Amino acid sequence: MSNNAQTTQAVIVIGGIDAHADTHHVVALDTTGKVLGDHPFPASSRGYRDALDWLAKFGLIDKIGVESTGSYAAGITRFLLESGVDVVEVNQPHPHLRARRGKDDSIDAEAAARKALSGQATAIPKVTTGVVESIRVLRLARESAVRSRTRTIVQLRSLLVTAPAQLREQLTERSAAVLVARCAGLRPDLDRLDDPLQATKRALRAMARRIQMLDEEINETDASLKQLVERTAPTLTSKLAIGPGHAAQLLITAGQNIERLHSEAAFARLCGVAPIPVSSGKTHRMRLHRGGDRQANAALHMIAVCRMRYHQPTIDYVKRRLAEGLSKKDVLRCLKRFIAREVYHDLKTDLGLT
Repeated sequence: MSNNAQTTQAVIVIGGIDAHADTHHVVALDTTGKVLGDHPFPASSRGYRDALDWLAKFGLIDKIGVESTGSYAAGITRFLLESGVDVVEVNQPHPHLRARRGKDDSIDAEAAARKALSGQATAIPKVTTGVVESIRVLRLARESAVRSRTRTIVQLRSLLVTAPAQLREQLTERSAAVLVARCAGLRPDLDRLDDPLQATKRALRAMARRIQMLDEEINETDASLKQLVERTAPTLTSKLAIGPGHAAQLLITAGQNIERLHSEAAFARLCGVAPIPVSSGKTHRMRLHRGGDRQANAALHMIAVCRMRYHQPTIDYVKRRLAEGLSKKDVLRCLKRFIAREVYHDLKTDLGLT
């Protein structure tokens, strides 16, 4: 009877996935760490189903460790979460481990599974099926357009430096907006493009019109982002110095499932505003660690700077801490940490309602 119970007892399976653009390599382990099998699958909806079915044939799936949940593995992560599978996010193997064991897809997938099995990997991946993901992709498009616009303006000004004197002396505007408008209205003689003057006019007009199109794209994206962000985070955007741009970045950093961050201290760490000791000898002080999401850190920095100028309670706080002997940099560090706490609770309120 005991033998029958042993034969019918289900094997607990731990999976590991090394994700790439076209294929995902999957490894299955049991709870003792024994490799039950490994297999590559295409990065497609059919491949995701086949990978899950393949793991399930070894027994009861406990959890799956996945690399690159925010990039190459985003699709399979969404599929697994929708299928009710416990997914943990795994960092890429340390270079020392790769130096000792080598590197291939099977080794990386096995390393992901072992991190999930040992409990070393515990991070919950971001949910990418809600409004925060919509905000992320729109912000990505906006940032791309802004970079292209900036690069084109620099190229336009550089071209003016070497332009024929007759043209350069006509376009002396310092304002980028006025200069772009003037260049967009140039009328080159298209039948005389062998003349550098006419060719330069043609190039300047093309660049200026490209900038104008990018301006229109940025404005349209900003309008869409403003609507989404204010609807998603009304509590956060009601606070001083937190506009749609900063709020969008903080939403993206936290993720739709903000409950994956177990405390406001974890959110502060994620934003790079958690204090760490840097004392030595007779010196006793703290600084902010330099890890985390640097864009979120920049957003908190700008919020703090704005409040130091226009928010009277913050102005009073700064004066008091400076009088106590803190440097302005240390006061700014304290402010960023406080703002991170405020933002975390506002995001929990807002995302709990969406």
